[in-house]
This record gives sequence, C-alpha cells and structure tokens, in this order.
Amino acid sequence: MDPSAEGGWVREPAVAGRFYPGDARAVERELARHMPAAQAAPATAVIVPHAGWMYSGAVAGAVYARVEVPARAIIVCPNHTGRGVRRSVWASGVWRLPGGDVPVDGALARAVCESAGMQADRGAHLGEHAAEVHLPFLRARRPDVAVVPVCLVHLTFEECERAGQGLAQAVRAAPGPVLLVASTDMSHYVPAETARRLDRLALDRVEAMDPRGLHETVEANDLSMCGYIPTTVVLAAAVALGAKTARLVRYGHSGETSGDDSAVVGYAGLVVDES
Repeated sequence: MDPSAEGGWVREPAVAGRFYPGDARAVERELARHMPAAQAAPATAVIVPHAGWMYSGAVAGAVYARVEVPARAIIVCPNHTGRGVRRSVWASGVWRLPGGDVPVDGALARAVCESAGMQADRGAHLGEHAAEVHLPFLRARRPDVAVVPVCLVHLTFEECERAGQGLAQAVRAAPGPVLLVASTDMSHYVPAETARRLDRLALDRVEAMDPRGLHETVEANDLSMCGYIPTTVVLAAAVALGAKTARLVRYGHSGETSGDDSAVVGYAGLVVDES
C-alpha cells in the first residue's frame, strides 16, 4: 500500500478475479451483461447485494441500470473481516480497480467523519469485499464518480439513527447530489423458500421506510442479513433527507446460479427516492 496524491492511499483490489473479473475488458463485458437498458432516474439511495457477480450481479445491475449516479457516492457496507474500528471511513486517496482508479472524495469523507461520528481508518477496508464490488457498477454509470467507503459493525439502533442523521447532514452540505449505497446480502445458507420468507420480513420494513423496525426485526428473528446495520443507517439517512419510497427492483438467490436450493444466500435490490 503506497501513499497517493495529497496524502491519500491506494487501496489495492481485494477480490478482483474472484468476486468479479480481474481483467478490465472482462469487467466491461460482465457489466454489459448485468445492467440491462432501462430508464434511469435520480435516487436518494440504493440497497444492493455484494456477493460475487456470478450470483448477485444481475440483482445489483438491475438497480444500477435504473439510477442516475451523481458525481459522489457514499458506500456503506458491513465489516466481514473484524478488522479496524466500528465506524470506519477510508478518507482519502484512490481505490484501484481493473481498468483504473476510483478516487475518494476527501472533503465529503471528512464531513462524514465529523457529522456522523466516524473515524478515518484503513484496517476495516483492506480485505473487505462489500464496498469494492459496487465500484465497477458506479464507475460504469458515472466514469468520474468519487466515493466515500464506510464500513460499520455492532451498532445499536440508536447509534445507527445518529449515524444516519449525520450522513444526511453531510449529504446536505455537499456541493452537489450524493447517492447513498447500502451494501447487504439477505438470508444466508437456508433453503430457498425459507430465505424468501425470512427476507420478506426485513424487506417489509425497508419498503415501509422503517429503519427502527428493520433493525428490530433482524435482531428479534435472528435474521442472517449481514448488512442490516448499513441498511438501517442508510434508510435513516434517506428518511432524514425526505425520501418517501423504497421500491424492490429485483430479488433472487444463489440457487438460481448454483442449481442448489437447499442452502442459498438471498439478494435484494431496491431504489429509495422522494416520490
């Protein structure tokens, strides 16, 4: 890891060649396959899966195809590695991808740290896939996009709500539109029909724009939705920003690719906006 311009850092790809292609041309081909032609519109937030593209890329692509990606995006993901701090922001530099780098918006990252009670930290992001897999989609939709990667773990609802309100404050103060991205998969390693039933419990609360209900539903039912904390935070931010609607674009599960419905991971893609 080497320092980049302006005191930032280069975050090398952690999962290129595994979760998505490691070659720039192959990335372009896969993105073209996963993102169908669709009428795009501005959005406050999106909720998208982060598994390998062979499993969840079609769900993520269906969402990104429908969204006008602005010049800035904040990607809020869970911490699968256990590294770093609980509220971690990669605050400067670039994230390297096959085919080029995606810059971090340092000013927006500082605003997120200040208003949302987060810390500049690289440790949580070094081996984490849940933000990285979204960057090629965002770059394809907006080649000059700059991002703020945020990694969260072990937050109570009250902490999620404060973080969401802080994110909303940072978004309002930004010089232009900012897309909020919540990175999550749904149920893990249960039969497909069980996954649909359990995932519907969580999706009902998201579609109701109810961040507290989402957090409580996941914990009360012991749902294995790995990114419920990022989703709660982003949903709370979207509510604070005036969003009224969360629409399910596509739902699927890993068995649709593997052919094994006995133990699947669920994937849901939603768009959150003001209408």
